[in-house]
Amino acid sequence: MSVLVYTESDKGTFKKTALEVASYAKTVADQMGTTVTAITFNAEDTSVLGNYGVDKVLKVNNSQLETFNAKAYASAIAQAAKKEGTMVIIVSSSADSKYLAPLLAIDLDAGYASNVVEAPSSTSPFTVKRKAFTNKAFNMTAINTDVKIVGVSKNAFGVKENSGSASAEDFSPSVPDLGIKVESVDKVTGQVTIADAEIVVSGGRGLKGPENWGMVEELADVLGAATACSKPVSDLGWRPHSEHVGQTGKPVAANLYIAIGISGAIQHLAGINASKVKVVINTDPEAPFFKAADYGIVGDAFEVVPKLIEKLKAFKAQQ
Repeated sequence: MSVLVYTESDKGTFKKTALEVASYAKTVADQMGTTVTAITFNAEDTSVLGNYGVDKVLKVNNSQLETFNAKAYASAIAQAAKKEGTMVIIVSSSADSKYLAPLLAIDLDAGYASNVVEAPSSTSPFTVKRKAFTNKAFNMTAINTDVKIVGVSKNAFGVKENSGSASAEDFSPSVPDLGIKVESVDKVTGQVTIADAEIVVSGGRGLKGPENWGMVEELADVLGAATACSKPVSDLGWRPHSEHVGQTGKPVAANLYIAIGISGAIQHLAGINASKVKVVINTDPEAPFFKAADYGIVGDAFEVVPKLIEKLKAFKAQQ
């Protein structure tokens, strides 16, 4: 009856979201008076999960599952849930988990609540707080099915260490017909990804051209942040589409989002509303983004950003 958590990894290393959902699962398990079991796919050092509340790890090592496949992963997690007799499954709200969770819900005849931001307010009935209306509001959702699936919103609960150790056992689920074959995967390396970033520095048309993106990258480098852009910027080819954030791009749930030269179209705001602190730099005091911002600077980015970089570098040098 343990709580089951799917811990995502990349090339054998756990993602930050894996540690966050493990922390969340530990809290739920404590509320229910039970333990936490994690399922991993081709992960290397699984003992680290014990530091975040996991008691047991089901290790899936299968070359067919080196690349994420929603159908196969959902099937494996469902088999693990049946093996453990689990009633609560925790996943993240990453793109991969949002893809597999509905399939998993069908396999287990389970209720699924995505974008959950807090630990359950009650376990009977099982009630969670979720973001709604493109992060403009919250609702309380009761999951009434026997098996429950909870998708935890990124950076909402946080990573919380718990002293402990996790036992491990090999788990070999049957693999369904995958239906597709992945020939190759190309990824950008050496950069902080938007999906995992706690800080995002984003630029818009106010930067006037791709040749001025150096200061965005320099600010991001100082802060250890990911770089992003608005839709018009990616449409113009100034930046790759992988950096486009907004309702029609990638959603951002960073702890700090800095928007430089972005006016704040409703589609952009819908995609970044989940960010905790929003800072806007724009020459137009009437820009819509200022209404959504926690902090705003009315000024020329070409003057403000270099000074901000200078101050941050000086501050870091004193540390």
